[in-house]
Amino acid sequence: MNKALLSLAIGGFGIGLTEFVIMGILPDVANAFNVSIPVAGHFISAYALGVVVGAPTLTGFGSKFPVHKVLLWLMLWFTVFNTLSAFATGYNSFIILRFLSGLPHGAFFGIGAVVAGKLSKQGKEAQGIAIMFSGLTFANLLGVPLGTYLGKNFNWSISFLMVGAVGVLAVLSVKFWMPQIKKSSETSFLSEFKIFKRAELWLIILLTTIGTGGFFAWYSYIAPLITDVAGHPSSMVTYAMVLAGLGMVIGNFLGAKLVEKYSPLYAVTLVLSTMALCLVLNTYLASNKIFILVMTFIIGLVSFSISTPIQLLIIKASKGSETLGSSLNQSAFNIGNASGAYFAGIPIAMGLGYTSADWVGAAMAGIGVLIAVTLIFIRKRRIKTPS
Repeated sequence: MNKALLSLAIGGFGIGLTEFVIMGILPDVANAFNVSIPVAGHFISAYALGVVVGAPTLTGFGSKFPVHKVLLWLMLWFTVFNTLSAFATGYNSFIILRFLSGLPHGAFFGIGAVVAGKLSKQGKEAQGIAIMFSGLTFANLLGVPLGTYLGKNFNWSISFLMVGAVGVLAVLSVKFWMPQIKKSSETSFLSEFKIFKRAELWLIILLTTIGTGGFFAWYSYIAPLITDVAGHPSSMVTYAMVLAGLGMVIGNFLGAKLVEKYSPLYAVTLVLSTMALCLVLNTYLASNKIFILVMTFIIGLVSFSISTPIQLLIIKASKGSETLGSSLNQSAFNIGNASGAYFAGIPIAMGLGYTSADWVGAAMAGIGVLIAVTLIFIRKRRIKTPS
């Protein structure tokens, strides 16, 4: 069982690497394709759009096949198109390959989160999900800084060849370590869509989309924030990525602990509130070479404390269709990725500076808090209202 969870973590490592390494080498990719940094942000959005499309589609298609085989095919798809991304010749080909690379992301994490919960001991489901997400956080601690270093000092394409190599390892680990698991659903895929009638589910999806978008508004432009605002040399971006990754690793397991102490909804509210405050504070501290690095660690820690609570929140709200609900949360997370990068790029393109992205991020996190508070009131009112 430990090896099965490890195989999910390795897949998460590869997914985290391809999703976040682009942010560290964004200026280099922009130069390679002769576009501006805000335009290069479209590559982030294209990947996120692939996740949004692929999560419900591939989850639904795969629901009639054994889960271990679905996870294997998702990782094969992931490996092929991320490897091909290294050979893109221009803006158009790269943006198409980024979209195709993103398709299996949401389905893998969505299905994997449910599987991780089932493979864990009773009462330890949060820890099982945290182990799977630990792959993504360790990618930010180890893989993304290494990929950023290689991309900056040699060629951006090496970063994606590295993703392909991790993908091969993920394919092998799923094939040999994942136990045989029957298909995830006995009902028709269309019948599972009944969960869309639940208003609370839509609120959680909206919460994930806008709230986590605050993190991506900051992280999408972390490289120019470190160099242009704080005045560090470009080589410091790699070390900043390590600090952010370390914060994410700690934050991921902190999030699992929060769920053991509070309900998933209260944990999400607490994390988003703290995230908004940290992003506002960062706008004032970003020009200081030391404080920018301290805040990079803190924001990484706070932001990834939300991973397990928010995943459990939507799984519990999707009773009867947990796998679909779980994958939909990944779609929402990556709409947040795309929207965060896009909306933060607008004030930057207007010449308001890179710290303006943090104001956008704080606003998005703050809106997420308002949605979470609304959910809390709805649940309290439901309890008080006699049946």
